Amino acid sequence: MSTFFLILISLFFLIITLKFFFRTTTPRFNNLPPGPPFLPIIGNLHQLKQPLHRTFQTLSQKHGQIFSLWFGSRLVVVVSSLTAAQECFTKHDIVLANRPHFLTGKYIAYNNTTVAQAPYGDHWRNLRRIISTEVLSSHRLNTFLEIRRDEIMRLIQKLAQVCHNGFSEVELKPLFSEMTFNTIMIMVCGKRYYGDDLDVSDVEEARLFREIIKEIVVLRGANNVGDFLGFVRWFDFDGLEKRLKRISKKADSFLQGLIDERRFGKRNTDTMIDHLLKQQQSQPEYYTDQIIKGFIVVMLLAGTDTSSLTLEWTMANLLNNPNILKKAKDELETHMGQDYLIDEHNISKLPYLQSIVHETLRLHPAAPLLLPHLSSEEFTLKEYIIPQNTIVMVNAWVIHRDPNLWTDPTCFKPERFEKKGETNKLLSFGMGRRACPGTNLAQRTMIITLGLLIQCFEWERISKEKIDMAEGKGITVGKKNSLKVMCKLRHPLKIKDTS
Repeated sequence: MSTFFLILISLFFLIITLKFFFRTTTPRFNNLPPGPPFLPIIGNLHQLKQPLHRTFQTLSQKHGQIFSLWFGSRLVVVVSSLTAAQECFTKHDIVLANRPHFLTGKYIAYNNTTVAQAPYGDHWRNLRRIISTEVLSSHRLNTFLEIRRDEIMRLIQKLAQVCHNGFSEVELKPLFSEMTFNTIMIMVCGKRYYGDDLDVSDVEEARLFREIIKEIVVLRGANNVGDFLGFVRWFDFDGLEKRLKRISKKADSFLQGLIDERRFGKRNTDTMIDHLLKQQQSQPEYYTDQIIKGFIVVMLLAGTDTSSLTLEWTMANLLNNPNILKKAKDELETHMGQDYLIDEHNISKLPYLQSIVHETLRLHPAAPLLLPHLSSEEFTLKEYIIPQNTIVMVNAWVIHRDPNLWTDPTCFKPERFEKKGETNKLLSFGMGRRACPGTNLAQRTMIITLGLLIQCFEWERISKEKIDMAEGKGITVGKKNSLKVMCKLRHPLKIKDTS
């Protein structure tokens, strides 16, 4: 991004010289939240250093828990207070039910028509109804229980093969990523795209899928100044729009192939695509192919990387806190014994295991900044007036570490969730009507995976030093350095009926 900003600064001086063509008439509003000084045209864009949630933390310490920035000519209000965030998504939930439109949404989210990006209105309400009742309802999730179980056990068996003769070094991130992507795709279309046990006929298809996902993840996390400075899009210096156009066509063609295969094939499984195609026969206007493809995109982007990163953070925290790992192991042995492996039916019996996941979501939210909202009209937040068409961003990372909300906020202490109501302060899955509809699926997957990892293996750090908890960069934030650990199989893997 530094090279791009050199070009941008050059353009800035050119524009100042030619201000006959570029008038710097930034709108003035009354009683906006305070914020740092900004430059003509580019606003505060030059101050945005990665990771953004830490930059915003520094700014909030100087300007307050609600502060303003200018991204080019677009006003952005950043909220770093739980009470202000709750006010946004209770009192002003409808006003903030829209999303700002960015270039990635145009090309990756079908021109901002997916349930994650669509404007608030009848279309979005229909999408939300479908995903809540047809795609991610408790009934549908229960029908996919064996799929999740099978993919998690594949992960366990791979680890067992590596370390059945004693402690062996393993890298967990690729294993978690493989498990989460395969789980979602088997639910979606009945196919596995990661790992060594693919059908021979699917190898090339799997390679293509992995290439598409890899490029989408990179482009989705790109910093696009053109979203805020319209004239920059004229030049497309870094070729971002060209690359987005190319990958959107490639991804659309691939997803259409999946739908057509399920539509015309003779498969006995009942995947998400199968179910939606059945609905399409009776309600074709609500269940178009594009809507189905949009659901697949949302499932892939929201339901995979976030869960795998959270599992990696969880294991890193447990290895840095062996007393917590032992307490989790004791809980599992007390309620499950050594003959039965944890299943989804057992989650309610394991509150400490649940608390470990909650504490990871608190300290390391996979998306430290909630997806941005756009105000559809002017509203008042605390003592400030927020104009129409303001982008509102919530810094969940800062709220989750607020010493006024949490005792020892930077310490990993699952016991804090023994207190009733503490989970209500977590913002990991968003708030209000646009909160993540996949919360149930994500928590089931993470808790069961974590429980089986603790039940089946002994875990140690590679060295005596604590694991480095430095963060990476991107929309979703994982560890900067992939987690490598030592593990040893505890006992033979015997699955018994736990229902």
